[in-house]
Amino acid sequence: MVTAAPPRPRPAARALGVRHLGPNWYACVMGTSVVGTAGAVLPGPLAGLRGPCTAVWALALVMLVVLLAARALHWTHHRDQARAHLLDPAAAPFYGCLSMALLAVGGGAVTVGRDWIGTGPAVVLDTLLYTAGTAVGLAAAVAVPYLMAVRHRVEPSRATPVWLLPLVAPMVSAALGPLLVPHLPPGQPRETLLLASLALFGLSLLATLAMLPLVFARVIASGPLPLALTPTLFLVLGPLGQSTTAVAAVADAAPGVVPAPYDRGLAVFAVLYGVPVMGFALLWLGLAVAHVVRARRHGMGFAMTWWAFTFPLGTCVTGAAALARHTGLTVYGALAAGLYAVLVAAWLAAATGTARGLLSGELLAEPRPAPTAPAAPTPSPAPAQATGPAG
Repeated sequence: MVTAAPPRPRPAARALGVRHLGPNWYACVMGTSVVGTAGAVLPGPLAGLRGPCTAVWALALVMLVVLLAARALHWTHHRDQARAHLLDPAAAPFYGCLSMALLAVGGGAVTVGRDWIGTGPAVVLDTLLYTAGTAVGLAAAVAVPYLMAVRHRVEPSRATPVWLLPLVAPMVSAALGPLLVPHLPPGQPRETLLLASLALFGLSLLATLAMLPLVFARVIASGPLPLALTPTLFLVLGPLGQSTTAVAAVADAAPGVVPAPYDRGLAVFAVLYGVPVMGFALLWLGLAVAHVVRARRHGMGFAMTWWAFTFPLGTCVTGAAALARHTGLTVYGALAAGLYAVLVAAWLAAATGTARGLLSGELLAEPRPAPTAPAAPTPSPAPAQATGPAG
């Protein structure tokens, strides 16, 4: 007797599990946190956004706690899937997002969260998250490229900006480490952390410069990225904006920590480095926007890759605000404000799409297999008389 197959679970029912909850979900925390921290550093009249920015940071903190718990369940009950993510060249680089989510929320605690929880608890929270995030980021910066070399079998023609994620994580540590410098004992503890931040800046910058030509060559030589991956072009903005933010943060914390003339030299370096790098960031932003417009015209719909619009753009906001602070030029303040308006619009679009996907169950459902093309019919052998005599 033939029995009917059990009905396929509805998407909403499948969404109750965490089997397919990948490390890419940490991008939601990163993108939400940067809306709060970037808004708090805007110069001029926009500096009064601390109240709403603190509320957004609190939302990111709640999201981080929920996501850490969900990912712990994922590793506990679906270890096979977790290992599969590590061995998947498309998923493994997103482990850099775990580091950046921890760092972003920790840095936000000192930047805006202290308004609600107090300076002491904010420093403690940032210390814990900064330590954990930096350790995870350094591990990912080594482990993911190692897996790409020995296990993933990647090809240059398949390079995507996602490959940059584990390499950018130490740059986030470099930008946020100086926030903790004033809370350390004077002397060597402060100088050690400040120079460690500068070392993390160099580590991430040189690794990014080694990887970025592969990404640029892939875009130019192999054509546009697949539609769903097109938003990841914005990821290139991350190391650009974050490195500009990092050198400015190190320069801000340098007086009284490193001896002269190094403190003044770091302030000069912040401008000499940040101005040209921000110029290239604006060039890449124009290229990425053009690709996204093309992809939308070709039918690009919402995917979790839309979160790539948020955190990298937020680093450009903080980088432009830092240049406004160090140069005194209003044009950089206006640039920071304009980019922040785009950041908020991008966050709203990504958050709305994610909420809809969660409510429908699609985002946590099992990925659909790619459709296979029907096999071409095998041609019938031609009649013997049609082939002519042999020889």
